[in-house]
Amino acid sequence: MLADIYLSVRRQTFVWVDPGKFHREDFSVHTNGETIFVCEHTDRSVAGFLSLWPEDDFIHMLYIRQEFQGLGAGTALLRALPEWPQHKYRLKCLVNNRRAKAFYLSHGFAVTGNGASPEGDYEELSFSPV
Repeated sequence: MLADIYLSVRRQTFVWVDPGKFHREDFSVHTNGETIFVCEHTDRSVAGFLSLWPEDDFIHMLYIRQEFQGLGAGTALLRALPEWPQHKYRLKCLVNNRRAKAFYLSHGFAVTGNGASPEGDYEELSFSPV
């Protein structure tokens, strides 16, 4: 189920990337060794997930099924992180993914760097406790 969410949301969101570059099998490779948090809807269906590389406090992925976006699932996943919001976390957000960037900025993240990836330019965002 999580691999299906990963595949479908990537294809729906990253419209500037050839959808043939995304595969269901990517999920297990891309999350190997990471801690996965899952958000369930009240009907017990999976709304989305967050993967964390704990050694670096790095949020690697936060994917929410399209029909649940904007309904609080992403916020719930951030709140499920260990010691949130007293702990510093960071992530990379593709520049073209404006909706995700706005989400992270609204949750206290700030741009702290930038770079390039095969899927496009990204900004590093960091969350610093207040």
